[in-house]
Amino acid sequence: MVATVLVLISWQVAVDGPLLGLDRWARHAVRETRHELHSALLNHLGKALSDLGSSVPAIPVLLAAGGLAAWRSRRAGMPRPWLPAVVAVLTAGLIPLLVVPAKAWFARPGPFGVPLTPDQWGWYPSGHTATATLSYGVAALLLARTVGTRARRRLHTAAVLLAAGVGLGLVWSDYHWLLDVVASWCLGGLVLLTLARLPVHPMDRGS
Repeated sequence: MVATVLVLISWQVAVDGPLLGLDRWARHAVRETRHELHSALLNHLGKALSDLGSSVPAIPVLLAAGGLAAWRSRRAGMPRPWLPAVVAVLTAGLIPLLVVPAKAWFARPGPFGVPLTPDQWGWYPSGHTATATLSYGVAALLLARTVGTRARRRLHTAAVLLAAGVGLGLVWSDYHWLLDVVASWCLGGLVLLTLARLPVHPMDRGS
């Protein structure tokens, strides 16, 4: 289902299809809401959430989680305790490899409609959303394998909220089209689903 949505959106962006009308509707609705509320607090919150999808702090959080998960795995005597650190480093390198070529290929202008300059990659898919979804998502998965059930649920919930917050912040702040964000959620979700299915050796604790 996630892959189908990603392919559908990508196809519509490539051919400038009718589904892009959803982007224009969402942007108009958000701008009207911002105008009616006229809330500086919400505007600052939107920008702050957007910034959580930047390489800093997202990548350092990912690498720190990988290191912490490796340390906890070693202390617990789990097989291949070094693996979380390796996965974190590989994920950090994977993000630009997934996003940058797609941005260059689709070359989609941003919400303001200004034509792309030769040194710009384009807006589709959203790099900030992909960075947040993968960095916080993989960090949660790695740490979740070293903690108990309740802590695991909190980690997963936090990762989902962070990824959602970054995407919504980008749309609220008019930094990205809605479908740019949805596509990156799908892209990150595919990677996370693949990683979650790999063989694991979690500590079976109920704490």
